[in-house]
Parts: sequence; C-alpha cells; structure tokens
Amino acid sequence: MDKLHKPKKVFVPGAISPQFVADSIAKHQSKVNIGAHAIFLGQIRADEKEEGFVTGIEYSAYEEMAEQTFHEIREDAFSKFDLICMHIYHSIGLVPTGEISLFVFVSSAHRRAAFEASEYIVEQIKTKVPIFGKELVGPAGEYIWKENK
Repeated sequence: MDKLHKPKKVFVPGAISPQFVADSIAKHQSKVNIGAHAIFLGQIRADEKEEGFVTGIEYSAYEEMAEQTFHEIREDAFSKFDLICMHIYHSIGLVPTGEISLFVFVSSAHRRAAFEASEYIVEQIKTKVPIFGKELVGPAGEYIWKENK
C-alpha cells in the first residue's frame, strides 16, 4: 500500500523570495538518501499587451478547493514517480514582474524521476488548480484576466 501524505499549505502571500527557495534547498542537506533534486520556478514576465507591458499578476483562488487539488496532484505524483519528497508553493495576491510565483521542488534517489515528476506536476497545476491571475498592464494599472497556455 502506498504511503498517504498529509495535505500541506501551498499558498504564500505575494512573491516567493529567493531566500525562501535557498532555505528550502538547505533543509534537505541532512536527507542523505536523496540523490537528485529538480526545481521549477515560475517567474512573472513583462509581456507586451495592447494596453502596455504587464507589471505584475494578482492571484486569487478558491483556496480550500485549490489546496485539495494540490494535495491530489501531490498524491498522484508520489504514486507515479519514485520520489522521496515534494514541495509545492504558489503565490496568492500581487506578484510584480521578475518575481517568483510558483516553486515546485521534488527530490528522489535518481535524476530521471525528479525531472519527469517536476514537469508532470507543473502541467497538472496549470490545468487543474483553480487559481486565477489578473495581469496588471500599462501605467494606469488596468488588468486582463490571464489564461494558462
């Protein structure tokens, strides 16, 4: 029988800081059964729109529903890949361009499982988790609802 994991809090207010990412990596130095980590960092782009350049994205979500979906994605990934641990963090609220809004961190004994799981998890998040993003554009701060591609 596969091990069940406890649901974890995923949402982080605002941008995910580089120090948060570094601290997460450092916490894994004592886990000597890990041979590979794969990290995905989603960063806010300054895309050009008709109204101007994107200056940030304001994220909102049905948090309880989104947390449950994140948990289901985690459980699914643990069952599909030989992972030792996994962490997913997503911003809620305003994230300026150039800042990190998604941090996926998977660890396994070997690199192939870490690479494949990382890509799988990011694709599942983009298609299944009910998170909404308003792209703030132009000097007036107008917004456009973001579509995942």
